[in-house]
Amino acid sequence: HHGGKHVNPLNGQTEDNGTSIIDVTDPKKPKYLHHIVGEPGEGESGGAQMVRVCDGKTLPKGDPNKTYLLRTYGTSGHEIWDVTDPAKPGHLITLVKGHKDTHKNAWECDTGIAYLVTDGRVDGFRSKRITKIFDLSDPMNPKFIRNFSLIGQEPGSKGPVPEDLHGAIPLGNRIYFGYGTLLGGVIQIVDREKLLKGNPNSKDPFAPTPENLRSPIVGQLLMSAYNGAHTTFPMLGMPIAEYAHDKEGGKRDILMIVDEAILNECNEPRQMVWFADITVESRPTMISTWTVPEASGDFCQ
Repeated sequence: HHGGKHVNPLNGQTEDNGTSIIDVTDPKKPKYLHHIVGEPGEGESGGAQMVRVCDGKTLPKGDPNKTYLLRTYGTSGHEIWDVTDPAKPGHLITLVKGHKDTHKNAWECDTGIAYLVTDGRVDGFRSKRITKIFDLSDPMNPKFIRNFSLIGQEPGSKGPVPEDLHGAIPLGNRIYFGYGTLLGGVIQIVDREKLLKGNPNSKDPFAPTPENLRSPIVGQLLMSAYNGAHTTFPMLGMPIAEYAHDKEGGKRDILMIVDEAILNECNEPRQMVWFADITVESRPTMISTWTVPEASGDFCQ
């Protein structure tokens, strides 16, 4: 949940919003099991907005008899809980704490690799949101791998600071990064193996230098200064009806990009859904957009 307070129906107490655990075995009769209290604060500043769950039997080094929950703690941290008994979760470990702008997370259950959005300023970066990568294959023994950001956000860089990261979406040997929520959007397609192993041509493969940050990038696309890349969702092998009978092009790899309005939609550049053709990863190309037409019913009102 986002920040704020609400009455916990299980105990009647007003609590800071956090994580609700619900039994939906019977979808028609969901049962509220537990509420894990989140960070105090309102809106984006509190609660526990992001959550991922992995079974220990899937994680390479997890306890096969346990189920693990990875969540943000407001905007200050990331933590892991034992939710084997979903009605009685228990806190296991805090990965990150004392930050000011933690956000989205992604967790590969089959490998244990986690991509956490953390406050880069804690590590000397010029951006309040970068990627901090951990090996959580054994959730009780997390191993930090590296920090990753856009060039221009790294420590010691000069000039304008690129927009902050929103999050990463891993799929196969690619990680799709989106930067900029509503302006200055940047899309990155990154080679996962190179990201996790670092630059082989560097004495310090994970040092946040422009060369090391550039090394794993397969493709990158700058959006309009007026639009962001809040979420970058890969849709690979999409059938294209118009090209169904052509020798080539009947299927394309598409990246769906969604940006997000912060204020009233019509008091800022229109945010919408974008579709990019990433079949040739080194040259992603925007091919279409979708939005709710103003003419459909006074959208701005």
